[in-house]
Amino acid sequence: MKQDPNDPMLDEPVMNKPLIGVAAAVVIAAVVGWYFWHSRSVPPTSAATAVAPAPPAPPSVAEDQIAHPVPAAAADTSTEPLPSLGESDAAFNVAVAEAAGGSALMRYLVPADLIRHIVVTVDNMPRQKVAVDKRPTAPLAGTFIAQGDELRATLDPQNYKRYEPLVAVIQQVDMRRLVEVYLRFYPLFQQAYQDLGYPNGYFNDRLVQVIDDLLATPQLSGQIDLVRPNVMYVFSDPTLEARPAGQKLLIRMGPENEAAVKAKLMELRAAVTAAVPKH
Repeated sequence: MKQDPNDPMLDEPVMNKPLIGVAAAVVIAAVVGWYFWHSRSVPPTSAATAVAPAPPAPPSVAEDQIAHPVPAAAADTSTEPLPSLGESDAAFNVAVAEAAGGSALMRYLVPADLIRHIVVTVDNMPRQKVAVDKRPTAPLAGTFIAQGDELRATLDPQNYKRYEPLVAVIQQVDMRRLVEVYLRFYPLFQQAYQDLGYPNGYFNDRLVQVIDDLLATPQLSGQIDLVRPNVMYVFSDPTLEARPAGQKLLIRMGPENEAAVKAKLMELRAAVTAAVPKH
């Protein structure tokens, strides 16, 4: 049964979005996203902006509370001060575009407030719901297809193909170069995370926790049964339906796409946990 494109399934807005975080995520999407729809240039620096003070640092977190510290701007070879979080889109876009080596990845991302959207989505991935209006990615093309009816249906494997172009792009990303951008802009990620209501939180720790949660997603084989008790389809297996939003997203991508994303998530984890603070 082919579902109407306006009829959500299995939290369809979530299904079409993150990882990126997922890794993007996904990766910062992340995972993670770190991407934009369009590549833009940083506007020329004027005398006024040249002397503008750096944005205030977010409240510090006690060192003994941090499990996975990152050095401040460890990979930043630039003398340019970071913009404020609210004015970071242009500079962040340029840095990501250079690290990603092209525009293929950018077309999947939203153009504004990306750092905030990444942070919110990463934080929500282990929960049951992801804030759709804060997603860092645009909807994927195509519509959901289920085989069967409202009482008994299965997830059509044709749905997995919707994710293949995005997964192919993610597989080509040099994760270490992308993490260099993440480390350079880390103070803004930290500020956005603390703005969510975690004054003593440390975003890189949360990112590692989320990656570990995604890596714990079971890789299923065979058909995936669905039911439709209300508007949306859900997994008929209550243990699957009770899993976090990020894990359900990976399951819905299909086993091959899931394995490919997990491989990139492991690269991401290695990169963000290998950074040792400078003393």
